[in-house]
Amino acid sequence: MKAAILTAPGTPLTIEEVTIAAPGPHEVLIRTVAVGVCRSDLHFVDGAYPHPLPTIPGHEAAGIVEAVGSEVTTVRPGDPVVTCLSAFCGHCDQCVTGHMALCTDAGVKRRKDQPPRLTLAADGSTVHQMLNLSAYAEQMLVHEHACVAIDPDMPLDRACVLGCAVTTGAGAIFHAAGVEPGETVAVVGCGGIGLAAVNAAKIAGAGRIIALDPVPEKRELALKLGATDAIDAASDTAAAQVVAMTKGGVHHAIEAVGRPASGDLAVGVLRRGGTATILGMMPLTHKVGLSALDLLASKKLQGALMGGNHFPVDIPRLVAFYLRGLLDLDSIIAERIPLAGINDAFAKLRQGDSTRSVVVFE
Repeated sequence: MKAAILTAPGTPLTIEEVTIAAPGPHEVLIRTVAVGVCRSDLHFVDGAYPHPLPTIPGHEAAGIVEAVGSEVTTVRPGDPVVTCLSAFCGHCDQCVTGHMALCTDAGVKRRKDQPPRLTLAADGSTVHQMLNLSAYAEQMLVHEHACVAIDPDMPLDRACVLGCAVTTGAGAIFHAAGVEPGETVAVVGCGGIGLAAVNAAKIAGAGRIIALDPVPEKRELALKLGATDAIDAASDTAAAQVVAMTKGGVHHAIEAVGRPASGDLAVGVLRRGGTATILGMMPLTHKVGLSALDLLASKKLQGALMGGNHFPVDIPRLVAFYLRGLLDLDSIIAERIPLAGINDAFAKLRQGDSTRSVVVFE
């Protein structure tokens, strides 16, 4: 199969032939139909976050099950599926207490004494699987708990963005933040994750949804998806504007960029007792914090890996939201490209102007 390979940080991906193993116990072979180009992949491609190389990035995907290994009970050949990087074991203390996105059980990967799932066709050397998926490829071989079957009426070029951007953004609203009807929400950053958070806040019944982004086109898109107000995040008075229009700050601030300034902005717009939820991948050496006065005002700061999702339940529900016209995935997707266009899509992400590019294989 053809796949986009990263061989060194900061270098373009190359399209190469890769051999994929047959599914073992609890493994699912998927024909990839569509993959979103996410900023999280860019962190690995540019070397901001380390990963064993060579590797195939890509973690926001949808496809069709081609084959299943022994003991697989959750999907069968022919099922349309969405994948999710937060694969779970189902029996560790994180899983059984409802924190599936925090599962770190190595059982969802192949053991080191087993053949790798992916190898270069040219010499048989190992290709390291990224985030349990490696989706910039014509096929994926994943643990059955890294995918979920969805309604066959769902278009897969839209479904793919549910696997990360929407699961993370909506999960932050529904799970990590637990937004209640009437509460105020500020979303810092209106890329794929931020726009999904805006849309989910509307579904949750938030009383006021304030979108903050330096790009005018993204602010307009946020208004289309449910924001009641939009502010230039690059303005020196952005935080003050939010505090003024909400008469003291917001109940919830969602940071969806991964930049130090956006984390500070999320904290800066909180009301007394408000909570800032950081979703973006900050530089590894950076710290986000609360001042002594913030703590005295009962303000809270939290991370939320993948929005704290319960993806086997969440993704089918998000599909239903889309099919009912409540969730707008079409507006989040800026373009559809072939695999050969992956490096151009990353270049657009570096510029910060695009929302979501989707690689389609058919």
